[in-house]
Amino acid sequence: MKDFYDALETRSADERNADLSTALPAQIANAQKKSTGFRASLAGIDPREISSVADLSNLPILRKSDLATAQRANPPLGGFATMDSRSIHQLFQSPGPIYEMGQRTKDWWRFGRFLHAVGIGAGDIVQNTFSYHFTPAGAMFDDAASAVGATVFAAGPGQTALQAQAAFDLGVTAYAGTPDYLNTILLQGDEMGLDLTKIKSAAVSGGPLFPQIRQAYQDRGITCLQCYATADLGHIAYESAAMDGMIVDEGVIVEIVTPGTGNPVSMGEVGEVVVTSLNPDYPLIRFATGDLSSILPDASPCGRTNMRITGWKGRADQATKVKGMFVRPEQVAALVERHPEIHKARVEVGHDGANDTLKVRLETNERDRTDYQRSVQEVLKLRAEVQLCAVDSLPKDGLVIADLRDHS
Repeated sequence: MKDFYDALETRSADERNADLSTALPAQIANAQKKSTGFRASLAGIDPREISSVADLSNLPILRKSDLATAQRANPPLGGFATMDSRSIHQLFQSPGPIYEMGQRTKDWWRFGRFLHAVGIGAGDIVQNTFSYHFTPAGAMFDDAASAVGATVFAAGPGQTALQAQAAFDLGVTAYAGTPDYLNTILLQGDEMGLDLTKIKSAAVSGGPLFPQIRQAYQDRGITCLQCYATADLGHIAYESAAMDGMIVDEGVIVEIVTPGTGNPVSMGEVGEVVVTSLNPDYPLIRFATGDLSSILPDASPCGRTNMRITGWKGRADQATKVKGMFVRPEQVAALVERHPEIHKARVEVGHDGANDTLKVRLETNERDRTDYQRSVQEVLKLRAEVQLCAVDSLPKDGLVIADLRDHS
């Protein structure tokens, strides 16, 4: 098997930026022309002026709640697909409910790149235990296995004894599914006296890959790598054999922003993952995933040159109820926008043994908190202690609302 899936993975920074300067304006123009969902939000935008990652910060954020609202008004996809519904091959439903599309063109969700990095290819039999029911994960990995020339056993989840027996009978060599389910199948195989040592590769997603689980696979001679993806966007980032962060897929652009805003954070700082898809059929632009991550410096030691992220660091939706009222990241962002001299804000919710407490910590060089006290009450609708902090002194953990109460 060749080291890389294609030449895109090893482009120089200059080559990648040059390609992006053509692809990104084309995608903006495509969305404006063919997607009624973007026609209003991108009105007045000159696509030629959006030719780099930095330029994307001039565009609005699209949230899953926006998609759901649009889909109810304009089924099935809210006008965000660039084709008539009669040309859409597949539709899926995720909890919400929210609906996604799929096409039967080769590697439409782009997971082939990930399977190749795991070492899966022609001659492999992949036991795909992702669900084929309602959600697109099963179809995503089925499509990917075909893209790399592997054979698929469309197992779906559950019925572990049958899974183990089928893996033995078919001579399965690779697994696709959630991180822990393969271990369940292997242990079941041990109980049944089945030799499952032909399984050498595992492509996992949809849950945390704990170090002890990965080590258990390594002890059995199985290479296990994980990827990060969503039902809406498809493949976003993936591990390589270097296992040093997750490499961003070549078909998307990833930004890390302060939750509740569209403002990029500094290198290494945790923030919300915002993705722009270059898929012309479903051009989700600045789509907020609700997940937290951070950017790693430099390129992967494996030779792939695209940006890397640290992987999943939690959820960005930090809405917290305090004193009977919700405080949301968007409110914290509105507070900062009122005062340009504020570099960063963090709301901390605590409990003094009798009542909830609220502290608003502001990074600023100002020392008079009078205006800030007034703004906090007007924006958050709550009284709070305002603490002025030195610039760059607040934690860089992606939390704009930290709930410090003991909920145990």
